[in-house]
Amino acid sequence: MATNMKVCLVCMLVFLLAPNVFISEIEAAGECGRTPIKSAVASLSPCLAAAKNGRARVPPICCTKVGALIKTAPRCLCAVLLSPLAKQAGIQPAIAIGIPKRCNIRNRPAGKKCGRFTVP
Repeated sequence: MATNMKVCLVCMLVFLLAPNVFISEIEAAGECGRTPIKSAVASLSPCLAAAKNGRARVPPICCTKVGALIKTAPRCLCAVLLSPLAKQAGIQPAIAIGIPKRCNIRNRPAGKKCGRFTVP
């Protein structure tokens, strides 16, 4: 009986821990690669005013960071703009999606869908 109980406990332990292993693996490689979405959002903080107002000047540092993000992980920009953190910061996705065009970034993902928005 003791052996059956040990086997049962081991099975329960594996059953309880396995989802945590799979969840952490899924979180590790998202749209932004291994960069956590919070870090990606924070890296684009110089773009905050331009992401809220389509008439605001886009700072050069913002253009540099957006350009680098598009080169390394183009889908990450969309994930950042549609994230709950961006919404909490007051970012307007319809305005923010136009920042690469406003920065004159040549190899931007023009015509691609980002949620319900199309990248200009």
